[in-house]
Amino acid sequence: MKVAALEQEELFVSGEGGCHTYRIPALAVTAGGAVLAFCEGRRNSRSDSGQIDLLLRRSTDGGRTWSPPRVVVTEPGMTCGNPCPVVDAPGGRVWLPFCKNLADGPESLIIEGRAPRTVWITHSDGDGESWSEPLEITAHVKAPEWTWYATGPGHGIQLGSGRLVVPCDHIVGLHHDARRDPYHSHVILSDDGGESWRIGGIVDEGTNECCVVETADGSLYLNARSYHGRKVRSGARSGDGGDSFEPRVCEEGLPEPVCQGSLVSLASPGGPPTDRALFANPASTEARENLTLRATADGGRTWAVVRSLYEGPSAYSDLAVTAAGEILCLYERGADHPYETLTLARFTLG
Repeated sequence: MKVAALEQEELFVSGEGGCHTYRIPALAVTAGGAVLAFCEGRRNSRSDSGQIDLLLRRSTDGGRTWSPPRVVVTEPGMTCGNPCPVVDAPGGRVWLPFCKNLADGPESLIIEGRAPRTVWITHSDGDGESWSEPLEITAHVKAPEWTWYATGPGHGIQLGSGRLVVPCDHIVGLHHDARRDPYHSHVILSDDGGESWRIGGIVDEGTNECCVVETADGSLYLNARSYHGRKVRSGARSGDGGDSFEPRVCEEGLPEPVCQGSLVSLASPGGPPTDRALFANPASTEARENLTLRATADGGRTWAVVRSLYEGPSAYSDLAVTAAGEILCLYERGADHPYETLTLARFTLG
């Protein structure tokens, strides 16, 4: 397998459009074929805290041309981040889970139990052109003992059963100390088209931001950022649609400097699940660099390098497949550091 006809375009450039930095890419392809590119617009600094809005650019031609950026979610004095869109294909509704915290209540204070972190959701019935008023769902998807919480980042998936699955992560507030409290990946689930949500399976300690695909046998493969002392990804599988996960394993073939990665299934639209999928991450043990695309034909048990999309500074990414079967990868990249642009790679696979 190889990449053919690779094109790359900067969709968000730091310092333009009233934002200091653009980070945390997420992609969705709607039932009508529109491509939605979400990100965080960090107004005043590169920091994870401060005034942060959720932004969107939209394409109706498979990612060739794009609408101007628009604000989907904003609130004065708040960090609104971690977009993780998921599409309910039968109804066409696009759900956008995200998180909020006080602009002056960063992750460190949240972990210490001295600032709140809440979970919200909005939706679009118009292929991303308009969005509902956000609704808080914290009580349904966050356990009382959890401090830090993040949806995605990246995208959620819909299973063949119709269930919606959104990858997330959290910290359990045992000591209210980031050095001692355990990190876990988990998923949240909806079996009614996104109208209600609940906590699903939780992955072993030492896992964090994650992504998920459905494999040919109907099981789930979850791939996670890891904190287990080795610079490789972690993986976990679920045989019950995400209600529980088997023990975590180290993904020795997926090196990483502790960062985020993205997965997308190569199943045909409306067809059965497949073991073919793509994965992207900064494939280095030294720094956030060398954004590399890999492919699997066995549901994530083995991976083959397809190509490096960018050898320089690069970090978070998200993958999508257009209605025409082209692959999109929206990722953080720059010349001096990874957070200078959000660049879209568009290509086909040969």
